Amino acid sequence: MTGAAEATPVTGAVATVPIVLSLVVAAWALVATVRDRPPDRGQLVGVAVVEAALLVLAVVAVVDLVGGGRPGEPGVFAGYLVTLVCLPPLAYVLARMEPTRWGSGIVTVVCLVIPVVVVRLQQTWQAVGG
Repeated sequence: MTGAAEATPVTGAVATVPIVLSLVVAAWALVATVRDRPPDRGQLVGVAVVEAALLVLAVVAVVDLVGGGRPGEPGVFAGYLVTLVCLPPLAYVLARMEPTRWGSGIVTVVCLVIPVVVVRLQQTWQAVGG
C-alpha cells in the first residue's frame, strides 16, 4: 500500500501546502465572521494564494496523467480536479458580492471544503480498478 501512495502525484508537499493554506485562510475568515466583519483584502489575497497552490497541484496531476499515470477512477478524479480549481474563484466572487459578515462566512466554508476535496482527489487516484 505504501508504494501506491508514493506513486501518487497528488500527495506530499503538493497536496499539503494547499490544505494548510486553505485552513489558515478559513481560520482567518472565521474570526472575521465571528467579529461581524466583511471579507477584507487580506482574505481575498489568501484565497488567491490558495488558488495558486491548487493550480500547482492540478498541473502536477495533469503532467502525470500525460506521462502515463492513471487514477483508479479517472472520471471522478477529473471531476474533483475541476471542482478543486473552481472553488477559490467562486469564493472570491461570492465574497465580493456579499460585503457583510456572510462574505467572510463564504470564504470560511469554501476554505474548509478544499482540504476535503484534496483528500478525495488523493483517494480517487489510489482507488483500485481504474
